Amino acid sequence: MSNGSSVDRIRIFDTTLRDGEQAPGCSMTVSEKLRVAKALSELNVDIIEAGFPAASPGDFEAVKAIAERNLGPVICGLARCNAADIEKVHAAVKGADNHRIHVFVATSAIHREYKLKMAKEEIIKSAVNAIQMARELCDDVEFSPEDASRTELSYLAEVVAAAIEAGATTVNIPDTVGYTVPAEFDRLFRYLTEHVQRIDEITLSVHCHDDLGMAVANSLAAVVAGARQIECTINGIGERAGNCSLEEVVMAVKTRSEFFGLSTRIDTTRLYPTSRLVANITGMHPPRNKAIVGENAFAHEAGIHQHGMLQHASTYEIMRPEDVGISKSNLVLGKHSGRHAFRNRVIELGFDLDDFETNRAFLEFKKLADKKKDVYDGDIESIIMNAGSATAGPWTLKSLEVQTHTDEPATAIVKLIGEDGKEASESAHGDGPVAAAFQALEQATGVNMVLRNFELHSATIGEDAQGEVTVTVEIDGHSFRGRGASVDIVEAGCRACLEVMNRTLRRRSRGDSAADRSQSAHATI
Repeated sequence: MSNGSSVDRIRIFDTTLRDGEQAPGCSMTVSEKLRVAKALSELNVDIIEAGFPAASPGDFEAVKAIAERNLGPVICGLARCNAADIEKVHAAVKGADNHRIHVFVATSAIHREYKLKMAKEEIIKSAVNAIQMARELCDDVEFSPEDASRTELSYLAEVVAAAIEAGATTVNIPDTVGYTVPAEFDRLFRYLTEHVQRIDEITLSVHCHDDLGMAVANSLAAVVAGARQIECTINGIGERAGNCSLEEVVMAVKTRSEFFGLSTRIDTTRLYPTSRLVANITGMHPPRNKAIVGENAFAHEAGIHQHGMLQHASTYEIMRPEDVGISKSNLVLGKHSGRHAFRNRVIELGFDLDDFETNRAFLEFKKLADKKKDVYDGDIESIIMNAGSATAGPWTLKSLEVQTHTDEPATAIVKLIGEDGKEASESAHGDGPVAAAFQALEQATGVNMVLRNFELHSATIGEDAQGEVTVTVEIDGHSFRGRGASVDIVEAGCRACLEVMNRTLRRRSRGDSAADRSQSAHATI
């Protein structure tokens, strides 16, 4: 982990829990947000943008819960330039010793004309009033001129100057729609540093989207031109094609430190575990060829590459897998391994579990080891992720039996055991084994659902690899996501489905009618 002075260090502003969560299908519950926030704290990010409190009561509660944990990083909330939003952000983040209010308003001609229907002077007045109000509540205020990369340079400079005069301590320049290119963005930042008075008194930030695949490149161009805060997300998740990827931009700065002459506070050995956690929670797994954390990032198949690697790793690897938290060893545990060896392996993989979580994961490991010939690191990671996010009863899957015949409906028999020891057994038919099993679960639990998405991800390699299934289902008019893992894909799907059904049954027993999280407002910068 690198540590530099305030002059040569880049602040990492993580917006996984705000901009990242806004990606379709990536919404998180409060408990899931807390798990990610804890991981980001362990990663050592400087600022966590925990959400958009005005979006919904659920988002407000999530930001408030994260702030009150006082995890270490600055806790930030996003607000539009209006009093209600700003007051909600302050109420949500004030529980953290270090907190920030982030206000934004669009400035580009296309936004002024079609979205805001406001004149240039009105937008500046709105920004100044919001910043001044935020400064009365909080010493740390960030301002973003939305769609800055498509804003006239002279007007953008005028807006930024007004924001600084009003009291903004950080000014963020967003490429909201991923439109700019590195050379152009470099010129934009240099223009601002040359034409805006007192700009050296604030932190200049950058926030890039990946619509043209240049979010990381554009962010690094901004850094070269003077930006000292990068806004990014784990795995690059976010609106449309996503945001600047935290792991990519951090490792670029670290690997090419002689070029950038800069550093971050990030503990890079936590990158891979954090990536896996976010992927598991959101159900969005990085592609195999994803830089830094993809399955192929440190894999070599070509004979020439393998020969070079055998002579010296640096021939074809510019980073060590250990530097990003990927273990060099893989096959280490089996059914005869004990609890101590398992705990050590969990620690080596970068996870911090308490005794209860370790014991629960160890029991699942032993069950898996009886089914699989080889247990890989990926299997252990999958166990930890699913055990850590497992939802308690009222029902647990006891057994599953599936029968399929060519040109005939599949049959599934599921047996569930309740918290009170009572068992429920149902059989059902379906077009395939998954459909039959899900129908049987509906009959056994009394929860009717509509399956919207079924995603399968292999945790490891080989014919007996664990399958990680993420399902998105609609229940009572609300969308929910569940996860499950097993060497049997149908069983993994059932576990994912049952997780959602259990949450639904517990919510009904409390008399709640709302979903875990409903989005009533939307923000993009």
